[in-house]
Amino acid sequence: MPRIGFGIWIILMPALCLRAQVKVTSARQSGGSATGAFKFKDVPSPSKDDAAAKAKLLLLDGEIDPNGADLSALVDGALPTEEDQPQANFFFDAGTGGGRFRIDLGSAIDIAQVNTYSWHPNTRGPQVYRLWASEGTDSKFNAEPRGTIDPATVGWRLVTVVDTRSKDGDDGGQYAVSISDSRGSLGRYRFLLFDCYVTETADNWGNTFYSEVDVIAKK
Repeated sequence: MPRIGFGIWIILMPALCLRAQVKVTSARQSGGSATGAFKFKDVPSPSKDDAAAKAKLLLLDGEIDPNGADLSALVDGALPTEEDQPQANFFFDAGTGGGRFRIDLGSAIDIAQVNTYSWHPNTRGPQVYRLWASEGTDSKFNAEPRGTIDPATVGWRLVTVVDTRSKDGDDGGQYAVSISDSRGSLGRYRFLLFDCYVTETADNWGNTFYSEVDVIAKK
């Protein structure tokens, strides 16, 4: 899968987010302030009983690193207890350019938040991805958009772009991202698609250590 053109999306996203009223809140902790509790000031801690706890996950593109966990680690509620714990995190194989995975909630729900968490002492800490969503009812819906297929052309809606890399290049630490909407709901969706990118290309170690993904239903 080509992983180019990301900067163009970054330029376009302010206008898209303004229209959709999507809000992306990120937080970072490093050193002694980062613990297995994943507690942040502005982002909720991971939940064990969120709407994704029993979801089905499917790898659409990319290769899973054999030193890490499989996709189920993203929704099992179990968290790493230290900053470099490969078997407690999901990440794409070393030297590859990221990939795509899909979360199937089983039925469409009103989503209030999508929260993602990661932890690594170096460049595998930040999160860089596009989040797509679909109710799955569009006549042209493709539930498995692989390769170079643009999800926007097959019944998916771009929710937002996430990029938590720092400008100074000091990227190690524990990260949390919360995606929400000022109206209280991101929309009614069954499927979420994460299009993940590497944090850097200077070496083979740019694929993020993703610890957990939470989907919070609107009450």
